Amino acid sequence: MLRAALAMGIPPGAFWRLSLKEWRMLTEAERGPGAMKRGRLDELMQRWPDE
Repeated sequence: MLRAALAMGIPPGAFWRLSLKEWRMLTEAERGPGAMKRGRLDELMQRWPDE
């Protein structure tokens, strides 16, 4: 974990002061809204068609 912190630019002193919650926030994959469904894509294509 220390190697990962160093790779992110976090110095050792700051790493050791991180709480577990802070570490998880820094390292967990970002969760987005997910993939767009085909129906939503079709709706957007009808609303704003390519010229």
